[in-house]
Amino acid sequence: MNLGRTVFAQLMDFVPSYEFRQCVERYHGNYKVKSFSCRDQFLCMAFAQMTYRESLRDIEACLRVAKTKLSHMGIRGKISRNTLAHANEIRDWRISADFAQVLINTARELYAGDELGVELDRTVYALDATIIDLCLSVFPWATFRKRKAAVKLHTLLDLRGNIPVVISITHGNIHDVHILDELFIEAGAVYIMDRAYVDFARLYRIHQSQAFFVTRAKRNFVFTRLYSQPVDKSTGVRVGQIITGTGFYTLKGYPDKLRRICYLDAATHKRLVFLTNNFTLPAPVIAHLYKCRWQVELFFKWIKQHLRIKAFSGTTENAVKTQIWIAISVYVLVAIIRKRLTLNRSLYTILQILSVTLFEKTPILQALSPIDYEEAMDDDGNQLILRY
Repeated sequence: MNLGRTVFAQLMDFVPSYEFRQCVERYHGNYKVKSFSCRDQFLCMAFAQMTYRESLRDIEACLRVAKTKLSHMGIRGKISRNTLAHANEIRDWRISADFAQVLINTARELYAGDELGVELDRTVYALDATIIDLCLSVFPWATFRKRKAAVKLHTLLDLRGNIPVVISITHGNIHDVHILDELFIEAGAVYIMDRAYVDFARLYRIHQSQAFFVTRAKRNFVFTRLYSQPVDKSTGVRVGQIITGTGFYTLKGYPDKLRRICYLDAATHKRLVFLTNNFTLPAPVIAHLYKCRWQVELFFKWIKQHLRIKAFSGTTENAVKTQIWIAISVYVLVAIIRKRLTLNRSLYTILQILSVTLFEKTPILQALSPIDYEEAMDDDGNQLILRY
């Protein structure tokens, strides 16, 4: 007897159907499709992400066992390895990418009021990239090195909520700095980057867009000090200077002034040198903002450990990009649910609970809410005592 809807079906209620259909129609995803629609493909791949399925055979076996519940989960098509593999190979990955962007916009609105850790009313982004290793003999299109294949995941992370705003998937041999050419620079925002993105012509474009950047100076950076600023050495700041570059290409790329800050990390005793075009924020705030850049590293570590982006269910570029974008969609969807249901649990804990309760017919809020285990384990005074 059907006593309710499965947790998976309730979870998919947070997926906006109209926007998903728009993404499918934009790229003709259901053209000549009779039974296994783009929505069926998305639901199967999202199920695989949440339950840690490693292969097409794994996905097929798990879903066929629960075939009586598939219709209640929203999956209408027949599940088979060949059908799912064909869908991942043929259907445009941009469907998943555009829909992920829809979820990202929703999540950013929900997390817009979150605290940043510093009193700053600007939007702060962290930019970085990570390598996803692949087998060269299986993925020959993913050029990286002579005997190694990989794709690179370039990510611009909104530090309010740790929501990925811009994601670009390229071959592994594409240098990190090229992502700056694709970004739409938001006026007034702060972009935090490491030394890989120090290209003065590209940094000057950020400056001309009335945005700010914080990055680390390279060791061979040559400059001329215009004047020094007073600093409070008790905060860890050792030097504050207004400078200009002296190299020919440096001046050609960035003809304006820069701010140089030397900071000594009290925990690691490491000396860090920052460059920024923001001349108003206190130097300790600049140092703290750069420290927040570590959130994008944690984001990469999290998705690699808890989502399926290491073992792929297809070998074509389209299949790999589709799987990565659906993984990002699941991450953002869980973040949306966490906010809308006002849950205090971490994203990791929510995913772990969902992985074992997707087929259960229980209210999703009840499944994800914390349980007072001590109260649940209390002895019942009316329980009978067995005697031997």
